[in-house]
Amino acid sequence: MLVSAVRSPRKPRGHGGERRQEILDAALALYAERGVLGVSTREIAAVVGISQPAIYAHFRSLDALRMEVCTQAFAELRRRQAAQGDEDGPTRDGFLRTCRTYIDFGLEQPDAYRVAFMLEKPAADPDVDGDRVLAAGLEAFGDFRRRIQRLAAAGLTRPGEVTLLTQSLWAGLHGLVSLLIARPDFPWEERETLIALHLELLADGLLLEERVTPRR
Repeated sequence: MLVSAVRSPRKPRGHGGERRQEILDAALALYAERGVLGVSTREIAAVVGISQPAIYAHFRSLDALRMEVCTQAFAELRRRQAAQGDEDGPTRDGFLRTCRTYIDFGLEQPDAYRVAFMLEKPAADPDVDGDRVLAAGLEAFGDFRRRIQRLAAAGLTRPGEVTLLTQSLWAGLHGLVSLLIARPDFPWEERETLIALHLELLADGLLLEERVTPRR
């Protein structure tokens, strides 16, 4: 949950068992106001109501804090994907809903999306658990891939290796989301019309018009 990026009263030492999450929420709120690269630990500490050094009891560096925001963003994307369900089995409508879930996540939480998908990987930093961040991203990708795999197993997709198909689709979704976030002043057509057309084009590129024999 986002919090208002305003200064909080100084909290006593040890107050609040959820201090770590308060720091993450404050960072994300500040990112929304000033951009990811324009926020310091001093500003985050002021919002939470703690001293700047107290930040480092929870995160060893500013990059480590950003990467934790990134990991949580991937977790939220996975939660949304899981909540969508797949009760009706592999269908075109189900594919479109899966893609729309991704787009809605990015547009509803643009600052979390920026941290997860639109920042260059920081230079090697011993304080950043890059493997954990990569694993979180691969888990989110794996959820999407499994949905494409079910479509392929049902004989509904064009020929092609499933991972390659999924990566291409993911890139198509990311391209639209990142452009809408990064270039809001571009004279886009009406947003819902643009999104609907984009998803239909992705579906047309992936899915066959008629069911074929499932692949073994």
